[in-house]
This record gives sequence, structure tokens and C-alpha cells, in this order.
Amino acid sequence: MAGSALDRLRALGLELPTLADSPYYVDHREVGSSIHIAGQLPYKDGVLLGQGIVGRDVGLETARELARHAALNCLAAAVQAVGDLDRVRIVQMLVFVASTPDFGLQSRVANAASELLIEVLGENGRHARTAIGVAGLPANTPVEIQMICTAA
Repeated sequence: MAGSALDRLRALGLELPTLADSPYYVDHREVGSSIHIAGQLPYKDGVLLGQGIVGRDVGLETARELARHAALNCLAAAVQAVGDLDRVRIVQMLVFVASTPDFGLQSRVANAASELLIEVLGENGRHARTAIGVAGLPANTPVEIQMICTAA
């Protein structure tokens, strides 16, 4: 993979967002060599990019795009912790998908976030992963992503 992780991110037409501060939690917490990233929603410039339940109100492709954006927000939190995108190594990703009981394609939603991480970080973006269907998420968002990473 040529260039830096930031170059690869820009080649995708993306940039790391600035995350809004919360009085209730931090976007990341370091514990030993692990960095725990708080659940990130698909916000862009303070606006939630989608709402609803996947399989009822939200289609698969829209949910995949929302997952990519939530993963981008996770990367922004990771960079806050380690200081440089090239130093981010994803260990585990947990993807929550607000979906109908019969949806069953949560892993395809999560694949979009995994693909983004690998496109940007290369081998450092490969990770263990769980994708879970849930009844609902904060702000009625279709997707929330939580991560654990380390500094490479």
C-alpha cells in the first residue's frame, strides 16, 4: 500500500472529522497498551446522517454507508489517542445494527466498516469483529461502532 494512511483516506475522498465533546463520557480511554474507543454514531459535522431500523426504514446500502462513517469517527477518536493515523492498529470492532428481527445481514453492514479500515490502515486495519442486531440505538441511529485499538 503506497503512501500514508492519511493519503489513502484522502484518496477515498474522506477526512478525519472533529468529534464533539460530551460532558458524560470520553471518546477514548487508554488501559495499558489498549485504547478503548467509545461507541461512535454516524455523525458528520454535528448532524446524524440517518435514523431508523435497518430492514424496515433503512436499506442495506444506506446502513453500510452509515457504518463506514461511524468507523471513520472511531478512527478520529483513535488518532486523538495515538496522535497519528499511521500508528493506529485496530484490535477489535463491535458493530451494533438496529434492525428488524428477520434482517440477518448485520455482518454485511459491518463489512463496510471493516473494508474502510483495511483500505486506510492496511494490515493494521484487520481486526477481530462482532456484528449484533439490536432493537434500538441512541438517537434512533441505525448503526453504532465501538473499537479497541493499540498504537502500532
